[in-house]
Amino acid sequence: MKGLFGNALRVCSRTCGHKRDHMAFIHDDFLLQTSTARHLYHAHAAGQPILDYHCHLPPADIAGNRRFHNLTEIWLEGDHYKWRAMRWAGVEEQYCTGAAPPYEKFIAWARTVPQTLRNPLYHWTHLELKRYFGMDQLLDERTAPDIWETATAQLATDELSAHGILRKFDVRALCTTDDPTDDLAHHRTIAASDLTTRVYPTFRPDTVLAVDQPEPFNRWVDRLAAASDIHIASYQDLLDALRQRHDTFHAHGCRLSDHGLEQCYADFSGDEQTAVIFDHVRRGEPASPLQQRQFASQLMLFFGHLDAEKGWTKQLHLGPLRNNNRRLLAALGRDIGCDSIGDLPQAASLSAYLDRLEQENSLPKTILYNINPSDNYIFATMVGNFQSGEMPGKVQWGSGWWFLDQWEAMQWQMNALSNLGLLSQFVGMLTDSRSFMSYPRHEYFRRCLCDLLGTDVERGVLPDDEELLGPMIRKICYGNARDYLGLEL
Repeated sequence: MKGLFGNALRVCSRTCGHKRDHMAFIHDDFLLQTSTARHLYHAHAAGQPILDYHCHLPPADIAGNRRFHNLTEIWLEGDHYKWRAMRWAGVEEQYCTGAAPPYEKFIAWARTVPQTLRNPLYHWTHLELKRYFGMDQLLDERTAPDIWETATAQLATDELSAHGILRKFDVRALCTTDDPTDDLAHHRTIAASDLTTRVYPTFRPDTVLAVDQPEPFNRWVDRLAAASDIHIASYQDLLDALRQRHDTFHAHGCRLSDHGLEQCYADFSGDEQTAVIFDHVRRGEPASPLQQRQFASQLMLFFGHLDAEKGWTKQLHLGPLRNNNRRLLAALGRDIGCDSIGDLPQAASLSAYLDRLEQENSLPKTILYNINPSDNYIFATMVGNFQSGEMPGKVQWGSGWWFLDQWEAMQWQMNALSNLGLLSQFVGMLTDSRSFMSYPRHEYFRRCLCDLLGTDVERGVLPDDEELLGPMIRKICYGNARDYLGLEL
């Protein structure tokens, strides 16, 4: 059967007039279904640099130019996408997040990979093996030993150290995700190094909204007091400390904030009521659900003002239902692959929040990300409500996020954006990843973009005009984000 399939492919290459090595799954024209798509990708998308403006790479790994000893370290460590698939395939937890030896974890992943057909993990896995190690083998239990050995040897080279990877993929800048209490020492080390990639922090103050959980909230406020060198005895002290940290992040090159929320908050109650809630929580009394929303609403307005004052970009990641498996949460903690799409309504509170900032002349540049695909048209129309002649695309709808960063959902996002807004102003892709092995996700997105546009050209619904399409592709891949974010590159 394998031989017959190979013969059929060789016949196709002769009759279709498109030659490639059919023995390799990942080839130059991977996923590009038309000749126009192939030309657009190779001529305009493939060579663009990367601006990874939202990721979760550990700053310590970059500061120390981490060298990875094996594929488990660089590929499976912290990757909840893979852990989720492995559990689904019946792999025991010791081989996911547990204490099994690194090679045994890798073999468990290799056994899982053939079961991921039609899951984006199958594409990502083989793109990563190709782009990092030049490997064409399909990963399974049979090929795993050779792949492990070859990758281990290559990981010992400078090219695949943390800094080497950033150079290899022409990452011009990346933005990590950082708590306001972080002292940013690793960022100072990176800035003083000879790394050409610019690395900036992102201000992520989610914990300050959790006044329904007094113990972790108060521990965090104490850390904030230490980081800012401000004694926090009142709500105003809290705001002063947050502003001080915001100023410090700005001095370290930060130009983006980020908030991970189930919904926007829009129960505005004023500073006086918020101060009362703060005093009660500092005494160890949990806020009620309404009080939590009121407190969070007021803080989110404050953060909007801070971002607008400094010209930052605010990112709102909306909609996930996190930590569904409380047994695994108790045993392993957060971010271990037990989150899902939430179905909370988004439109009214999102509109109220953006409109309140707009009324106060304090709406910063904003990127919205949804996790529920049923919200696509809500988000696509919402961004159109708050555009401004001061700049193109002031409010953006971000690329497919988390469960939606795969081929089908990225096309859904770009189709909805095209139908209801301006695809030409889109700020494009990001990794949103903890792994240094994730940079081919930019390639995956660019192939998706070019396949979408190339197919439209060959269907006759877009003009066959390279001078029209080429610049737009280059801008979506890199130029729009560069111009929009205002980072020093």
